[in-house]
Amino acid sequence: MTYRNTKGAAVVAALTIALSAPAASADSFRLIVTDLEAPLVPNSVMELAIGLGYYEEEGVDVELVRVQQTPSALAALQAGEGEMANISVSALLQLVAGGVDDLRAVTSPNKALPFLIAANEGIATPADVAGNRFGVGRVGSLDYSLSSAVLGAAGVDLDSDVELIGLGQPTVRAQALAAGQIDATTMSIGVWTSLPDKEGLHILVSQDDYYDAAPVVNKVNIVTSETLEERGEDVEAVIRALMRLSRDFADDPAMWVDAMTEARPDVARETLEMLGEAFVDSWSVNGGISAEELTYTADWLYEGEDFQDLRRVDLGEWVEFGPVDAVLEDLGVMDGMDQPAR
Repeated sequence: MTYRNTKGAAVVAALTIALSAPAASADSFRLIVTDLEAPLVPNSVMELAIGLGYYEEEGVDVELVRVQQTPSALAALQAGEGEMANISVSALLQLVAGGVDDLRAVTSPNKALPFLIAANEGIATPADVAGNRFGVGRVGSLDYSLSSAVLGAAGVDLDSDVELIGLGQPTVRAQALAAGQIDATTMSIGVWTSLPDKEGLHILVSQDDYYDAAPVVNKVNIVTSETLEERGEDVEAVIRALMRLSRDFADDPAMWVDAMTEARPDVARETLEMLGEAFVDSWSVNGGISAEELTYTADWLYEGEDFQDLRRVDLGEWVEFGPVDAVLEDLGVMDGMDQPAR
């Protein structure tokens, strides 16, 4: 099965592999992930699909290769230690802009960071953030940049209309909000859920509204051109399993809660139930890759300092829609969410 046969693999010498997985069987499909345990986000679908038998039903034997962070995942993929890797879009674009031409994004099980903006009850709308204290990691950080776009859509200039307070990590910002030291801040749904005392606080911008205002795709699953050429059917099988399970989780949040209760016994079921409801509209039920959102993401990244001196790359240089489209032709497009615009 052929989608594209682009030659020229380049291994970035500065990247180091951090692998601890056992040797894979001859016919296994190794999926490289950067989580050391099932994460409390929709990316968990990649791991849960093993125990729930979804890969097996599609006829593919998936083994997880766990590494720490995107650089190690990229190095592992390029060194032949896996067939697919879940990495950041930013890292992929930097490699492609630098001359690597054999990597393609084929799906995104969890395209968005689960960010939201929380505020004290005195701030009723995003426009009301103006004139108040807003906590950020730092000026130029990811939360700062995305929230600038989100609040900008409400007419608030984060640089001139609010008092910016740099506080570092999301947990620190959440604690500062709860203590009344700031009036609003960005955090993940997980950090919000774990706050022990939310009295006087509320979600000002939900994670769905946050992504709608700033549709930046954070992570994608990539494969090499060689894998697309030689194991295209397995790539489709993995995507089909992830898409089917994502649809089942969207239809029945309790199914995700039950699976995560077994995978993460360290997390209270009440917390998982809250997250399950929050993720109802976050699952990649149609594969997670939209040309419109990926183009927006690239445009947004190229505005940052890391991309100022890099060649601008076309969408076709780093994305291959063929596998997802083949699965959608089989399963159909699910209405109402995650629309696969081309």
